[in-house]
Amino acid sequence: MLLIRIIEVFALFWHLFCSLIDHFGFFENGTFKQRYLVADQHWHQAGGPILFYTGNEGDITWFCNNTGFMWQVAEELGAMLVFAEHRYYGDSMPFGPDSYSDSKHLNYLSSEQALADFAVLIRELKGSWPGARSSAVIAVGGSYGGMLAAWLRMKYPSAVVGALAASAPIWQFPGMVPCGDFHRIVSQDFASSGPNCDVNIRRSWGAIDKIASTAEGLAWLSGTFSLCAPLKSRPDSVAFKEWLQETWVNLAMVDYPYEASFLQPLPAWPVQAVCRHLGFDSSVSDYQLLQGVSEAARVYYNHTGATACLNTSSTATGSLGFLGWYYQACTEMVMPLCTDGVQDMFEPQAWDFQAFSDECQALFGVRPRASWAETLYGGKDLSAHSNIIFSNGGLDPWSGGGVTRNISDSVVAIVIPQGAHHLDLRYDNERDPPAVRGARALEVDYFKAWVRQARRAP
Repeated sequence: MLLIRIIEVFALFWHLFCSLIDHFGFFENGTFKQRYLVADQHWHQAGGPILFYTGNEGDITWFCNNTGFMWQVAEELGAMLVFAEHRYYGDSMPFGPDSYSDSKHLNYLSSEQALADFAVLIRELKGSWPGARSSAVIAVGGSYGGMLAAWLRMKYPSAVVGALAASAPIWQFPGMVPCGDFHRIVSQDFASSGPNCDVNIRRSWGAIDKIASTAEGLAWLSGTFSLCAPLKSRPDSVAFKEWLQETWVNLAMVDYPYEASFLQPLPAWPVQAVCRHLGFDSSVSDYQLLQGVSEAARVYYNHTGATACLNTSSTATGSLGFLGWYYQACTEMVMPLCTDGVQDMFEPQAWDFQAFSDECQALFGVRPRASWAETLYGGKDLSAHSNIIFSNGGLDPWSGGGVTRNISDSVVAIVIPQGAHHLDLRYDNERDPPAVRGARALEVDYFKAWVRQARRAP
């Protein structure tokens, strides 16, 4: 067995698994060490269930620490927990330091290869871990990890008996949902969190353009926003607006009802905190408006008060693998997003596949296959599948590309109206809305039913 126990931290063990670099060809026979973590303190009987987290685009320890739901239900279920790291992220590098060196080395970064990694790892675990041979395995994941959890059940139904796909936008692909839904949901969150909040963000883009048209205005913006790198040109101001747009998007994603540090350290209901700085009426000057916007941005970037200046080259934790995800977007994860400035609070920007493809060609030497994900995973036709829960939060912009209605008796949707990005996978909190408590309880009921179903199977 190619499993190596490394260290123990509390009840969590690190392991390495020797996985094939290429599961689908026979020329590249190399292997790499894939990292995964195991917690088995509540797994006391042979055949107990295994909750298997399908790792996302980042360091697996970060997702492990932000998936409290699994830790809290492990005792009730008598379950082993496994957190598997996605290839090309964290420490799971197929070619070591050369993994990102060029497109030849990046060629094996795909959801298909990652799913095969997970399926083979599950088989090895069940075959080698004492008492696990008859264990029912349930896939759990959030966001891209949720997509992988659902797809693992679809593509390898013998590996997992069911899947919880939280905030999994499996329909956010060309032709499946309107490209504007994502930013429309972001804007709705801001509109409902304070008077004139979305209106003033919409006004701010023109105000930035006016003030940034002079060297004095660029200097004023740089000072008012306490930017680490001052704005010096028109292109700088365009990048500055893109940074702000991503900031508002991230805030909607992590609009949790309590203090949290998922992307950045933030207060409870951070969008409401932002909107308290943006309640102006239409009489304010551009300078007053942008002063408010600067205070709003500090809610996201300097809630702790410890940030000396705001870095426009970053909007989230360094635990995420942005370059790897960009490569995946440039190959198979083609997710159209657009804005119109009417149904949303952003500047109009159409989805331009050709321009995106050209950008991918320039950066990686590859072009995206727009319809491949639909071909590979079946698009919106889920009728042949079973035992999948799709949970989505009403505040989460990715819910626009998610499954929000029941497909069948066993492919079901759970909608949490006041939920942000995979809120149900986080630890219980006294400030949780009742809907998320109910969602977690229902998810556990499904888990128990799937385990019973697996035990009755011949």
